[in-house]
Amino acid sequence: MRESMWGFLLFAGVAWLAVGWSVLRLEPAAIAEVAGPVIFFGALCEIVRALAGTKTWWMNAAMAALFAGTGVVVLLDRDATYTTPASLIGWFLMVRGTVDIAVATMNRGIDRTWGLMITVGALQAGLGFYAASPWARTADPVILTLGALAVLRAIADLVTALRLREVAAARHDVLHLSPEREAGVAGYAAGLSDFDTQPAAKHRAEAAEKL
Repeated sequence: MRESMWGFLLFAGVAWLAVGWSVLRLEPAAIAEVAGPVIFFGALCEIVRALAGTKTWWMNAAMAALFAGTGVVVLLDRDATYTTPASLIGWFLMVRGTVDIAVATMNRGIDRTWGLMITVGALQAGLGFYAASPWARTADPVILTLGALAVLRAIADLVTALRLREVAAARHDVLHLSPEREAGVAGYAAGLSDFDTQPAAKHRAEAAEKL
């Protein structure tokens, strides 16, 4: 399952870019209606990440449920101001950014993109802090925050998709050798085996002569 999920995450990254471009062109009055579906899309992406079979799948599943509930709250809220959408968008960004930092730190020994993911996570967490603060109470800051959210998630999903694709290709090469490579590996292994047995045989022959 993990080897086939990279395509879905690649699609999600491209879709996030389209969401970011569309959000930045919205009228301020439509932000409250768009914020909920955007967070729902974030929950869907977490489900895809959970199905990818990584060792943090349970964390992605928990965030999918958390973000789905956040989206419901945004859609049901009838507040005429931008306070609730801004605070819940900030909540989404702070949680997702913190998780990205934690996962990247945990994988720093096996993933060469861990530094990039920590940077993306820090930007998300900082942007979430700004969205939840009193400074983001009008339409323009909320629009910019939502657009930046989409761009940062696009970067994260595209990087993850390409890494999954790289790992899947590497595993495919290791598990499925060509006939020529199989013959070469078999010959090399046989040569090592002969080399390992020769010193022992010579040692036994010298011991027999001494007796």
